[in-house]
Amino acid sequence: MTIIEMFAGAGLTLSEAQQDKFQALFEFMVEYNEKVNLTSITEFDDVVIKHFIDSVLPFSRIGVSGNETFIDVGTGAGFPALPLLIYYPELKGTLCDSLAKRCMYLELACEKIGVDAEVIHARGEELGRVRREKYDIATARAVAAMPVLCELCLPFVRVGGKFVALKSVNEDVGAADNAIKALGGELVKIEDYKLPNGDDRRVAVVRKISQTPTKYPRSYANITKKPL
Repeated sequence: MTIIEMFAGAGLTLSEAQQDKFQALFEFMVEYNEKVNLTSITEFDDVVIKHFIDSVLPFSRIGVSGNETFIDVGTGAGFPALPLLIYYPELKGTLCDSLAKRCMYLELACEKIGVDAEVIHARGEELGRVRREKYDIATARAVAAMPVLCELCLPFVRVGGKFVALKSVNEDVGAADNAIKALGGELVKIEDYKLPNGDDRRVAVVRKISQTPTKYPRSYANITKKPL
């Protein structure tokens, strides 16, 4: 199946030009992965479903106008940011990662696929103190627990914006209720869905309703040792 056909199976429409960008990203990532560990997922179908579609599908379900500013915190190999920038070309994206080698890859990948994005080598909690409430959307597709992700991401979000968390269906998003309230957020949506291969996924959306107190985000050690 082509990338266009695989996206169509998830209810997503791609142009030929977008397919070409995804194909270029796949080829470049797999090649680069041989010298820098980016992902353990390298088979074509798995990359398209578990990286590309898994990055775009949740945002198609929550309503994205396409011209928002967003930051992907702890973006790793560029997911969900790079697929989002291909699928929604009007988005203005910032990719934040703490590993310099990955940031170098991300800059090259953006150039390779022809998307304009800002890549920042920084820890999320440190950048969050500098770029407070600068973005319409903050997102993370990380394995950290929801209370931790909230403290890393919500400080970036302007009042009226949202934090979009891409999570496992096994996690209790309600465990972050205290964190969400303390950080100026309100949980407005939890939706479970399936990828085309049958894998279960969950997207949680937190709307920013008031400014985050300036004492947040704390140091990463405190965020993880004493979650809100």
